[in-house]
Amino acid sequence: MSFAQVLQELPALTVEQRQLLIRRALEMDDPPLAPEEEALVEARLAALRQKPDSAVPFEEMEARVRRLKRCEWHGM
Repeated sequence: MSFAQVLQELPALTVEQRQLLIRRALEMDDPPLAPEEEALVEARLAALRQKPDSAVPFEEMEARVRRLKRCEWHGM
């Protein structure tokens, strides 16, 4: 299948299929996940889809990590 054919087929894919395609393309340079790691990722994604309000915004998580690092640096 040519690249042009692949592009033509993209609109027919579901959102989940396109997300999986993108994920697989990004992972090509990374070592593959073990089956149990893949299952954990899928379970967490499913949980997030079920309850999207449970996610923490990146900025908030970054601030939490910075506070933890400061505490470790100060020996707390």
